[in-house]
Amino acid sequence: MSELRRTINLKDAISIVAGSMIGSGIFIVSSHIARGVNSSILLILVWILAGIITLFGSMSYGELSSTIPSEGGQYIYLKKIYSEKVAFLYGWTLFLVIQTGTLAAVCVAMAKFVGLIFPFISSNHNIFTFYNYSLTTQQLFAIISVLFITYINSRGIKEGIITQNIFTLTKVLSIIGIIVLGVFFGFNLDILRENFSLANNNLSFDFSMVKAVFISIVGALFASITWNNVTFVTSEIINPKKNIKKALIIGTLLVISLYFLLNMLYLSTLPLDLIKVSPEDIVAAELAQYIFGQKALLIVAIIIAISAFGTANGMILTGSRIYYKMAKDRIFFRKLAYIDRRTHVPQNSLWLQCFWICILILWGNYAQLLDFVIYSSMIFYAITIFGIFKMRKIYKNAENVYRVPNFVPVIFVILAVLIIAALTFYKPHYTVPGLLITLAGLPVYSFWKKQAKK
Repeated sequence: MSELRRTINLKDAISIVAGSMIGSGIFIVSSHIARGVNSSILLILVWILAGIITLFGSMSYGELSSTIPSEGGQYIYLKKIYSEKVAFLYGWTLFLVIQTGTLAAVCVAMAKFVGLIFPFISSNHNIFTFYNYSLTTQQLFAIISVLFITYINSRGIKEGIITQNIFTLTKVLSIIGIIVLGVFFGFNLDILRENFSLANNNLSFDFSMVKAVFISIVGALFASITWNNVTFVTSEIINPKKNIKKALIIGTLLVISLYFLLNMLYLSTLPLDLIKVSPEDIVAAELAQYIFGQKALLIVAIIIAISAFGTANGMILTGSRIYYKMAKDRIFFRKLAYIDRRTHVPQNSLWLQCFWICILILWGNYAQLLDFVIYSSMIFYAITIFGIFKMRKIYKNAENVYRVPNFVPVIFVILAVLIIAALTFYKPHYTVPGLLITLAGLPVYSFWKKQAKK
């Protein structure tokens, strides 16, 4: 039987981390956050908290990957620390909502920005209508994008990694370019002072402020929630015990630094009220038009479309490896364990993932999917990182293991629990269904175990 091959080096792994994180979110969600907190200071605080959560999470996963350098990443961490059932619930939720839901939203976002360049691609242009359902050119473009990216990755890990490296480098340089040009041509000290003056921020320092921050942080987390994807391809990374840890920390530091600088640029160029009402919430486009005029909108649209494509490629490449591993463990469709002898990639897993992403694109309820994604992701992140303390007892004799200070996982878990609690109490109609989807995996797991015994 053919197996996955170790061909991903440290540079490639960093590219997967950064490329999977930087999508369309950083260009859009600041507008939504600004409306939620109604304060420039709190807007930056939200991004700082999201950065701390992301960095502490990646550091914690550095220890997990160093101690358990096995194929499957987060899935295998949960299996070895807790149980196969907990691991299955994660993989089940990843397939139904977390990975595929994020991919559906990212690909539709890509189609949306391509539509600014080619207006025919729009949610208002129907290809056909059947009763109350309509297929739009925007959805069709998103589906074609998923098929194309899946095809690239089905040809081999080399093709997927080359694509990832090209798009990651392009979007990192694009963001740096926006920051540099923005500082030289758009920086306005008076606007910066106005945005950060205490008189204009109306900070209440009470429960309502805390509530606003922890609900609004969902947007910032969505812009960086996929940093763990590199652990899914552990079996294809050269020297995973060292390189995954380095890739996680370097990649997340790079991204959260760019995010912070870009948001500071927004607030030193645009008044907060203008950020809150940016057309289609595209703050980067509002920034570019504010500095360079209407034509800059097309350039920003191209940058965002490139960013979304790179994110989709990284997530399609990595996500398929989880379903492959579950199939090897005989708790998912057995044929997903198939590795093509020529390309050495899990072909069946890639195409099943592609099929489900397309179904979610056709379904079309992307806003609800994003709430499901963050809620479910934070639950499993918290469970996994809390498990570090149990893992240290299980693997107490492990040698050359990277250890994080105890405050790192503790702070991550506390912040994650606060976010989960806030979403549970204040957005239950959007988030609790995500938990129900996870729990629905319990009878499915029992079914697969019975099938495996047969």
